[in-house]
Amino acid sequence: MPDLRVPTGPGIPDGLVIPAAELVERFSRSPGPGGQSVNTTDSRVELVWDAATSGALTEAQRARLLARLPDPVVRVVATEQRSQLRNRAAARERLAELVRAALAPPPPPRRPTKPTRGSQRRRLDAKKQRGETKSLRGRVRDA
Repeated sequence: MPDLRVPTGPGIPDGLVIPAAELVERFSRSPGPGGQSVNTTDSRVELVWDAATSGALTEAQRARLLARLPDPVVRVVATEQRSQLRNRAAARERLAELVRAALAPPPPPRRPTKPTRGSQRRRLDAKKQRGETKSLRGRVRDA
């Protein structure tokens, strides 16, 4: 299994490579007719990574990741593809996106904006104009 590469992003300027030794993959197939595992049945891939003991992260990244994730052991499950290979790729992509999103800095807080007097006046003018337009509709008729 190759190493998992997390692409560069806001919290990861150089990218991140999680060694394959830190990833645990579990495969399971739903049984086909007769209780036997068949290649054409749906397969399930579970990818597990322990962020608390990972050597791929710096201390700052580990602290940020553990603060933003509810559990230090990250589990990702992929079941929507019919092939195990595709589910494996989907699980790896999901784990990479989850790590990338968790390491990204939070967006700056936005202050709620208060309407200014000018915008209140414009809003009231638009409301008045809509009322006048509605009242004129009944009076104007095509000849």
